[in-house]
Amino acid sequence: MKGESMQIDIVPAGLLQANSYLLTKDNKNAVLIDCGGAEVLKFAESKGLKIGAVLLTHGHFDHIGGCAEAQEAGAKIGCSKEDAKILSSNENLSGMTGVPMKKFNADFTFQDGDTLSFFGMDFKVISTPGHTRGSVSFLFEDCLFTGDTLFYGSAGRTDFPGGDENELFSSLQKLSLIVGDLKVYPGHGKATSLDRERKYNPYVRLAMSREE
Repeated sequence: MKGESMQIDIVPAGLLQANSYLLTKDNKNAVLIDCGGAEVLKFAESKGLKIGAVLLTHGHFDHIGGCAEAQEAGAKIGCSKEDAKILSSNENLSGMTGVPMKKFNADFTFQDGDTLSFFGMDFKVISTPGHTRGSVSFLFEDCLFTGDTLFYGSAGRTDFPGGDENELFSSLQKLSLIVGDLKVYPGHGKATSLDRERKYNPYVRLAMSREE
């Protein structure tokens, strides 16, 4: 939490229990970062919140599984220009689960450096490719939402279509250079801090040791 009424709820959802983050400042309207399953919508409803926008860190099935339902309920779905291309394609990896997923398209796209503003909340887009071509992280106040780029003590896989190890390390280096000890909210697992990952995460330490 941050500020007088700022609230962040973490809702693990979908087959792989990907972290979906529900943020609100007015306790009425919310922004959702990733939407692993429709259960996130039920959680928001139980809190009396209307999801106005869903911001995707990347286009893999475990992070977008509830997006079609969210869109049908009135939310606008945003994705990077690159990963918007894979939302309804085999590259979203849904085929590997055998679980059908409703198709949908992004309502809007964004790119590195954009600021997205909803309901008094501003999110800065940071391009962090490597796990997918269009993976991004979101900087919001003192919070960093890293999707499947940076985890507690680990980093994202690069062996799926669109993955690139060199790009991932460049992205980890980019995140490590952000000033301050931000709270890090990853796509899976528990939250951490940027200082902790700079100090203990072997992937971040390797990234920091590389020459630019």
